[in-house]
Amino acid sequence: MFVHSEPARQSIPRAESNQLDHIAHHIPTIFALGASPSAIKKHYENNKSYQRPSETLHHDLVRDLHDPAIFLKHLGQEAYHHDYLAFFQDEINCKGHEAVINDYMLKGDERADAILVRMYAGFLHPIIHLGFGVEFNQPAIIAEALAQAAVHDGWIGTFLLEVEHASSKIPHSKSLVEILDQIRADPKLRMAAHWDDGNKIRDGTLARAPDKMIKYAAQWKVGLDELEAKAAEMTNAAVYFTGGAQHPPKQIKFDFYYMHCVNSSIFFSSFLKQAWMIPEHKARLLRFKGWLDLAMYASRRAPDLLLDEIVNYRPKSPKDSWDGIFKRVIEHEDDGHASKLVRALKHGEEICKPYNDNPRFRIKEDMWLRLGHMAIDSVEDSGEPWVRSAGFEEAWEKYEDRPKAQL
Repeated sequence: MFVHSEPARQSIPRAESNQLDHIAHHIPTIFALGASPSAIKKHYENNKSYQRPSETLHHDLVRDLHDPAIFLKHLGQEAYHHDYLAFFQDEINCKGHEAVINDYMLKGDERADAILVRMYAGFLHPIIHLGFGVEFNQPAIIAEALAQAAVHDGWIGTFLLEVEHASSKIPHSKSLVEILDQIRADPKLRMAAHWDDGNKIRDGTLARAPDKMIKYAAQWKVGLDELEAKAAEMTNAAVYFTGGAQHPPKQIKFDFYYMHCVNSSIFFSSFLKQAWMIPEHKARLLRFKGWLDLAMYASRRAPDLLLDEIVNYRPKSPKDSWDGIFKRVIEHEDDGHASKLVRALKHGEEICKPYNDNPRFRIKEDMWLRLGHMAIDSVEDSGEPWVRSAGFEEAWEKYEDRPKAQL
């Protein structure tokens, strides 16, 4: 499967520049979009500089992590990333990644829940990493994802598990877009996050309005007989609040944090395809994703969602099909966020086609291609490629107004 080694450099949750390692995301994404070997090599060379040497490996700790108490004691501490990585590599070598994911993430005991909730930390980066490992059948990436989750903070778990408890008492589900509307209409929740909060979910939404956030999130439920429909609904809603959070007359820009809700959505289709994952576990993964998305939307001041900005968008290169957009995003030099977004949008179009007449799905038909154009046009445009916290006026101050012809 893979041989355990101690490479001189490795994927680390946070590099010295406080940047996450996206190489393991970028390369498979552009490969899937049709990139040439030379393009793949170029992007690897452009992004390898922010990797850093691996940390010291504590061999005794790697052995002792088999003890659940010791495993739990060292969670949330980045200094032990290499130890968790070596531990998960060894476990996958012995048992296979399917058994390791089931045992250490999904089976519902204290240890598994501690890893599961951390998969949704760090703006969804651990579960994005896991998704690449599962979709592309890469056990090494899966080991990295589990280790990455292990060294993230676990505070998001308090929210997710409390929502899970509250949701179990609610008989029927509301749609995600209904709940987005409710959040936007609730001034206490909408205004809970402040511009100067260090983490706008933790220090804003969940610090100042936790009961309201739990109440609203708990209204979205996932039954075992509706997994594909709920995965499509989750994807559609994430694209709706990400694409719709515009601020005319300012330039078209996608919110950096919302974009991760879209970029991670593609992998839930992969999770649903895994025969080794039981329906109950698939449903729980989906529920946590929907609830995290709702908290993410609220934490950026729940901006108005402007469908007209999508429906009436005038592309820079209107003759470009999806293939043309793929070509442009493959050539675009960044750390892979743009290509992940474009690929996730195209995937969303495919899985949402059966629901074009369903009012729970507000993104439909040619809106998907328009969103693809918006994505590539916005990162090719002047200014920072992503607006950060789109519901705040402060977030838009540095962006230009659009030319009058575009209004």
